[in-house]
Amino acid sequence: MLWVLFWAFLQVGLFSVGGGYAAIPLIQEQVVENYEIMTMEEFSDLITVAEMTPGPIAINSATFVGMRVAGPWGALVCTIGCIIPSILISLLLAHFYYKYRNISGVQTVLAAMRPAVVALIGSAGLSILMLGIFHTDLFSASLEDMRYVEVGIFAVALFVLRKYKVNAIYIILGSGVVGTAIYAIMGMVA
Repeated sequence: MLWVLFWAFLQVGLFSVGGGYAAIPLIQEQVVENYEIMTMEEFSDLITVAEMTPGPIAINSATFVGMRVAGPWGALVCTIGCIIPSILISLLLAHFYYKYRNISGVQTVLAAMRPAVVALIGSAGLSILMLGIFHTDLFSASLEDMRYVEVGIFAVALFVLRKYKVNAIYIILGSGVVGTAIYAIMGMVA
């Protein structure tokens, strides 16, 4: 199992161009779809925790998946698998960048990569939004499955964030408190 974990996160580390949120779809593919280590709901919870903890989201996710599946050794193996490609590629690119940085083609290639990174981040955001609102992925969503409490919290949080420029941390904490309170009250009523 350690080899499978290492291989899965080595691929995440190798192919997650743009880092951070761009890695989420790749982690999802490895953890949920390819190796079926977690369900989509467990993965969503993992991403939530990985976003709240300090550090890069891909490394936090790797550590959490490894710990959940194989304990401390799994956490170590996943984390190492995730960072090895970045270290090697960074060293190689730094060498070539300092050698060829004045060539206009280098700047053109870097500029051409930006739209792909934006698309990966958008895809990750849409997946998490659909899971939060419909409790399923984009292609399985139907209006009957809509979770109105989550839609309301999302709408209010987005409005407060945009209109009053409240710190996102307060929005996250407030949304968590409101959601917990609403579901606690709904649980008492039912």
